Amino acid sequence: MRSSILASILAITALSLTPISAFAAAECRVTGSPSVFGVNMTGYFAVASGETCLFPIRIPGMMTSSGIAQKPAHGTVRKLNVTTFTYTAARGYSGSDTFAIYGTGQGPYGSGKSIMTLSVTIQ
Repeated sequence: MRSSILASILAITALSLTPISAFAAAECRVTGSPSVFGVNMTGYFAVASGETCLFPIRIPGMMTSSGIAQKPAHGTVRKLNVTTFTYTAARGYSGSDTFAIYGTGQGPYGSGKSIMTLSVTIQ
């Protein structure tokens, strides 16, 4: 009993000392032209080597499915939910990377599948 209480106190203390950045990635600052469902688009963002950022897909309407269309060569893309992904740049690499994700849905201005090609500058 006493050891489990001590373990709980240590766990709470460790969590309170952990920086918030360890729990949530910053949002990628993506530039490019926004689009509608059924139209492909291109975006650009920068991230530090070894770092992770998240990016939501912001297309007006209701997204019904999404996924990774092309994996990056110098990082990792992970789908968190139907509208949000993370990108993690390979540690020790600097240069460029490219990947593509897709979203399918229906909105006020179009419907269908949109492929978003993202070009990343890894610093």
